[in-house]
Amino acid sequence: MPRMTSDFIVSACLILLFALAASPAHAAGAIDCELHFSMSGWSIFYQQATGIGTITCDNGQRMDVKISARGGGLTVGKSTIDDGLGKFTEVYAMDDIIGGYAAAEAQAGADKAASARVVTKGAISLALSGTGRGWGVGIAFGNFYISKR
Repeated sequence: MPRMTSDFIVSACLILLFALAASPAHAAGAIDCELHFSMSGWSIFYQQATGIGTITCDNGQRMDVKISARGGGLTVGKSTIDDGLGKFTEVYAMDDIIGGYAAAEAQAGADKAASARVVTKGAISLALSGTGRGWGVGIAFGNFYISKR
């Protein structure tokens, strides 16, 4: 993926994350949580990826999780994310993080890749970014799942 394109995707996700974090509901007691993860997957029209991660919050809570992404679209590819980071907004209890998130993704790249996307579950948003290796082309829609390990 050209450097300028991946920088643009990451910048757009960060702008959305900061805009959501500045909302009045966040100031009323939300906790800041992050997901550190790795995952790998493939797609040929149907997309599937799985991985593991750890969620840590600023109130000291920690949870080991399994993650998966499933969906469909016009995609072909295979990738591995070794060093993924997710930032949550609008979290008031760690258990609220568990469940399914709506996702949409556009991708184009080969060899070393950067990835970014924002997924939502009600008021909770999760901005995901990561670096890894692989190749892929396409647009996919689907779900991103987080469950306890």
